[in-house]
Amino acid sequence: MLSPLVLILSVTAAAVAAPLSPRAARTSPPAGCLVVGGSSFYRTVQSAVDALSKTSTNPQCIFIYRGTYYEQVYIPQLKSPLTIYGETTDTSSYHANTVTITQSRSQDNSPNNDQTATLRAHTSNLRVYNINLVNTRGRGSQALALSAQRDRQGYYACQFKGYQDTVLANQGTQVYARSYIEGATDFIFGQRARAWFDGSDIAVIASSVGYITANGRDSTSNPSYFVIHRSRVAARAGDNVSRGAYYLGRPWRDHARVVVQQSSLSNVVNPAGWAVWNNGDPRTNGVEFGESENWGEGANGARAWFSRRLPAPVTKEEVLGGDYRSWVDTSYLA
Repeated sequence: MLSPLVLILSVTAAAVAAPLSPRAARTSPPAGCLVVGGSSFYRTVQSAVDALSKTSTNPQCIFIYRGTYYEQVYIPQLKSPLTIYGETTDTSSYHANTVTITQSRSQDNSPNNDQTATLRAHTSNLRVYNINLVNTRGRGSQALALSAQRDRQGYYACQFKGYQDTVLANQGTQVYARSYIEGATDFIFGQRARAWFDGSDIAVIASSVGYITANGRDSTSNPSYFVIHRSRVAARAGDNVSRGAYYLGRPWRDHARVVVQQSSLSNVVNPAGWAVWNNGDPRTNGVEFGESENWGEGANGARAWFSRRLPAPVTKEEVLGGDYRSWVDTSYLA
């Protein structure tokens, strides 16, 4: 007979290890949504966005039928909340996603990072479910899958694929949950956002050296804060990534603030954990790089002197605010 303590620990471990329960399929539009694809009126995502009311404060939504949409999508500031749904047979995971939006703009042909993005999200109170956002530019130039530029944005069971600068978490409070983020160089970056990455797969591409985060916090008054929570860092499926090739982050600005906690770190993570910006320009004097309760081969090693082990994990309230439940779909949080 198990002692009460052993029983509690066993039940807790089983709950943590158990797979996520599948959710109901979403294969038809929720009531009231504008519809893209299939036999619907809107053939592109941008045309549906353009048809949204710019003056209404009532919630609006767009449903996208399965398919690959070759376009760049820009969402301007709306007065209403907006939800975008992708068709899927399992809303709980990105694995069943059937909607991909893709293009290949980069700073080779665009004036700034934002204008390279596959989705340029410039509206507050945005939720995106089960969409794959891809930038196919590849090595050699900044090329975003997402430019997140406003407050209270949530991305749930989405995929973000790129090479350099995949996800720009730039302003406001943001959540990325049960999602997949792929890249090689500074592929989670931004200057002023408080972003919480939860229960997600962070996949690194074969490269001689790479950096997962590049936080651009430039002063102690800048609110920017990236937390990677209960996630997994590993090589992209099929890629042979050398042991220790990747760093959890480097400081884009000299007060960069990033925490990785309660996450699985494979051996692709360098024993030092964190890197300087570059030789001759370290930008480390004011950085706040931390780790707490990580595991795996990549969680071990003598970490960089400008990082630290935290006594306890960072809380959601500290990053997202005490009212985060009012705008976050908490059913997706680990």
